[in-house]
Amino acid sequence: MSAKKTKPRTLDTINALSKISKAISSDLYLEDILKLIVTVTAEVMNSRICTLMLLDDKKEHLAIRATQSISEEYIKKQPLKKEEGIVWKVVSENKPIVITDVLKEKGYKYKDIAEKEGLVSLLCVPLAVKNRVIGALNCYTSKPHKFSKTEINVLTSVANQAAIAIENTELMVKTKVIQEELETRKSVERAKGILMKEEGLTEEDAFRRIQKYSMDRRKPMKEVAEAIIMMQEMRR
Repeated sequence: MSAKKTKPRTLDTINALSKISKAISSDLYLEDILKLIVTVTAEVMNSRICTLMLLDDKKEHLAIRATQSISEEYIKKQPLKKEEGIVWKVVSENKPIVITDVLKEKGYKYKDIAEKEGLVSLLCVPLAVKNRVIGALNCYTSKPHKFSKTEINVLTSVANQAAIAIENTELMVKTKVIQEELETRKSVERAKGILMKEEGLTEEDAFRRIQKYSMDRRKPMKEVAEAIIMMQEMRR
C-alpha cells in the first residue's frame, strides 16, 4: 500500500472527526457510537480492520468491544489476558505502538488469525481519560505500511474521543444507580415509618418485614415499600 493512498487526507480526517464528535454528543447508544467510530476510522485510515478493545472491570482482560470486521473468527477471538500481547503493552505504557509486520513480531498473540485475514502492519493507541487507560484502538493494514506522525495523531484523537464517550456513559450509569439507590432508601424509610406507626413495630422489625416480603415475592424492596405507601394513602 503506497503512502499516497494510505495517508489520511486533511478534509477526510476533519470530516471523520466531525462525524465522530456529533455521534458522541447524540442520543445514540454507546454500542452504536463505538461501531461508528471503528467504521469511520477504518475508512479514513484505509485500514483493513479497525478494532476497539476495552479492559474488564478487574483490569485482567482486554476484549473486543467494537470492530467493522465481518470475520467471525476475528470477532470471536479470545480476550487478551493481563500482560499478554502488544495491546497490553500499549495499555500498560499508555503510548502508541507501531508494528511493521505482526507476523514477524515476537509478542503478537494471534498470528494465525492475522495470516488468515491478511493483516500486516499495526498501529495501536491507548484509550485514555485523564491518564487513566481503559483500552486501546487498533488499525491494521493489508500491506506493509509505515505509519506517519499524522496518522498516529489522527488515531490518537479518535481514541481520545472514544474514551470520553465511554467515560460519559459510565458516569451516567453510575449516576442512575446512585439515584435509584437514594429513591429506594427514601421509599423504604417511609414504608418503615408507616409499619412502625400502624402496627407498633420497631424500626428493625419493620425493615425485616419489608425485606422478607421482598424476598418471598421476589420483588425489589422499592416496589414493596411503594405498595405499602400506596395502601396507606388509599386508606386516608
